[in-house]
Amino acid sequence: MTNIDFFFSIGSTYTYLSVTRILEVEKKNQVKFNWKPFSVRAIMKEMNNIPFPKDKLNKVNYMWRDIERRSEMYGFFAKTPVPYPLTEFDLANQIAILGLEKGWGIDYVRLTYKKWFQEGKEPAVDPSITEVCKELNIDRDEVVSQANSKEIINNYNLNTNLARDNKIFGSPSFVVKKEIFWGDDRMEDAVNWYKK
Repeated sequence: MTNIDFFFSIGSTYTYLSVTRILEVEKKNQVKFNWKPFSVRAIMKEMNNIPFPKDKLNKVNYMWRDIERRSEMYGFFAKTPVPYPLTEFDLANQIAILGLEKGWGIDYVRLTYKKWFQEGKEPAVDPSITEVCKELNIDRDEVVSQANSKEIINNYNLNTNLARDNKIFGSPSFVVKKEIFWGDDRMEDAVNWYKK
């Protein structure tokens, strides 16, 4: 098995599709995805990129509907629009980093996205954060405290710098042998590139 770097930010809407199906893709293709939470928000601000521009309603409506359509195509569902943008974007991703170090990170990310896109509960704030911690049997206050530690923030910044070094500009992105595949619909392309 090899590692395909999976750069993502909780807060990216299309990443819902990837985190919901990635384990199935991993198993089917006998590959291993290396989950790397980073701040796509910081990178997009540097590019002056606004993903859901308020003055382009047709595009915004298309994107919401597209996520619903693609979810249905994959065999699950999304109920959009969802709360966006996130008020606790960095905290949501710092918790993911902590969780990946502790062994519950993938479950946290998938459950957080499920609550966001199927129940309309914004990540890293109540009721979502309390419910997720309860379901994962972890202490909410301790998790938030540790996620805000200098060590976790430093690791978050390191991942974001690594994304910059890899010329990543969006979430989700997959990196195979220095090749970037951007977007949920490129996950299989990344796998095929590795196999090639």
